[in-house]
Amino acid sequence: MRILTVGFEDEYVAELEIELDRYFICIVDNAKDMYDATNFTDFRHYELVIIVDEGVHFSLERYVNEVKKKKSETKIIILTYNAKQQSLFFNLGVDDVIYQHCEHPDLVAARVLSNMRHLFGGQVEVDKLIIDIANKRIAYDDKNISLNGKTFDILAYLALREKRVFSKDEIINALWEEPEYVSDNTVEVAINQIRKRLKSILGFQVIHTVRRRGYKFAY
Repeated sequence: MRILTVGFEDEYVAELEIELDRYFICIVDNAKDMYDATNFTDFRHYELVIIVDEGVHFSLERYVNEVKKKKSETKIIILTYNAKQQSLFFNLGVDDVIYQHCEHPDLVAARVLSNMRHLFGGQVEVDKLIIDIANKRIAYDDKNISLNGKTFDILAYLALREKRVFSKDEIINALWEEPEYVSDNTVEVAINQIRKRLKSILGFQVIHTVRRRGYKFAY
């Protein structure tokens, strides 16, 4: 999962990323302000954006609209010290508002989990197939399947989002620190490795190609 934080100090983001790693395989980018955030979201795909309230509601409203228009599934959380602004933020279309304990990254991470729980999973189990995300292990009917590095991450990413279709660009954005330097061919090679390895054990495919759209995990 790729997350964008907006308006945070670098030290705070480092602490927050440590806390989030307890729940998710994630990459966190940090934008200095709303203008900087626009540059990030223009070129990268995010499943979550966390914004510190700067009091510029016109800019915030425009930014929220742009993010949701690009990818409606993207969750947006606002951190504010002004409790009276909560209804305003919700009216702008954000998904959650945190107005207490903003200075505690562990509590903010727990709130993130409550919003993104559908993407959290230490383990995915489908019939006899077990994808142990926490320990990076795959087993089928007591047989271990070896997948390492980004090949495992791609399988885990798709399995946690079963039956949803993801383009190569979305997969690259979610799993590589600098997606701009990764080619589509990298994903194709990894997908082929996953398919070859799993089919040799399962006897059938779990990663399916949706023409002109991308890939999905379906058992």
